[in-house]
Amino acid sequence: MGFTSTAVAGTPILDITFEQAGPADGVPVILLHGFPYDVRSYDEVVAPLVAQGARVLAPYLRGFGPTTFRDPATPRSGQQAALGQDLVDFMDVLGIESAVLAGYDWGGRAACITAALLPERVRGLVTVEGYNIQNIAAANEPTLPEWESMLWYQYYFHSERGRRGLEQHREELCSLLWRTWSPTWTDAGEAFAASASSVHNPDFVDVVIHSYRHRFGLADGDPRYQRIEELLAEQPPITVPTVMVESGSDGLLGPGPAGDRDHFTGPYEHLILEDVGHNPPQEAPDRFAAAVLSLL
Repeated sequence: MGFTSTAVAGTPILDITFEQAGPADGVPVILLHGFPYDVRSYDEVVAPLVAQGARVLAPYLRGFGPTTFRDPATPRSGQQAALGQDLVDFMDVLGIESAVLAGYDWGGRAACITAALLPERVRGLVTVEGYNIQNIAAANEPTLPEWESMLWYQYYFHSERGRRGLEQHREELCSLLWRTWSPTWTDAGEAFAASASSVHNPDFVDVVIHSYRHRFGLADGDPRYQRIEELLAEQPPITVPTVMVESGSDGLLGPGPAGDRDHFTGPYEHLILEDVGHNPPQEAPDRFAAAVLSLL
């Protein structure tokens, strides 16, 4: 059994489409996907959570799938503060006072931001590759050349050639990222087909390009999120119970940096998935579900 229904949460900025399963009075668990993925990452994670009485919700992030902006004039921001605020708005509209949050990549960033700034709203956190809050002030400090080469797509998106490339070849580009970021996942290309429609959201290109330019200081943020960005610039600690999932075969920068541990000051577990790439919930759903269940 996977998700059983689809609904829309009308927040101040977005109409967020989400999939759900489980009892309405169960402990809320919000599952957050990354770029360039969608909620299909969690199809096989749902059943074990629902079996333990959880209410499971998986929203499509801004710019993905059927989630839409309510006002054509709203900047199509992809900055980290926007992702974090979207998650809080989603919880507010649905009347969710607190939830277990689990995510990777962009979704892990939204979860970490909420856990850091509003710990009273987070029962527990599952974060892939550690502390996902960007340190924008240090974004232009180079790392090892081997790692820099893996970030080619980010530098590509800094150019207008990259914007047009994403616009014209979005499925080919995103499928390539799926396959190279999960080198041990032999079904990555086939699995991408089930999520391909999500990259055809009319705001996908604008949101993605802004995300990868803003994090390097190459694009201004939406002023409505400035206060949140200021708080994130202080690299706030995460105090809630956390399971850090480390992907041992991640084709994007490899395992999470050990230095992330200092950002977590509450109960903490480090789970290593040696044979798993960038998308743990879809590559190892049973083990990912167990990490979430440990926080219920």
